[in-house]
Amino acid sequence: MRIMAIDYGDARTGVAISDLTGSIVGTTLVVPSYNREKTLLQLKQLVEQHGVTELVMGFPKNMDGTEGPRAALYREFAALLQEATGLEPVLWDERRTTVDAHRILSDNNRHGKKRKATVDAVAASLILEGYLAFRRR
Repeated sequence: MRIMAIDYGDARTGVAISDLTGSIVGTTLVVPSYNREKTLLQLKQLVEQHGVTELVMGFPKNMDGTEGPRAALYREFAALLQEATGLEPVLWDERRTTVDAHRILSDNNRHGKKRKATVDAVAASLILEGYLAFRRR
């Protein structure tokens, strides 16, 4: 069983895919998000290529737990993703994942373009790690 986490964004979408046991992050990458249809196609191809059986997608919430201003956009994308892949994405609270991803990269001396190119993949990894920990409870 492989689980794929998605950190959807306007310019880039981070992707993290678990190992075969569904217990740790195995693969991370970033796909461009400028064209929603192309992004959906690339995500569908990744699902098929890696044999993904479950999707989890970062979902924007405010710090007080209410839905953020982009929640409707993310729900719409999740519905399109389900249509494209046949898998219903679990909407996962993504509060602080991007902030934490920036901190992790900064702590490892990743700055400027290096950080910009990887921060979404790191954020997707954090989403996946949180989801995997939740499943182990």
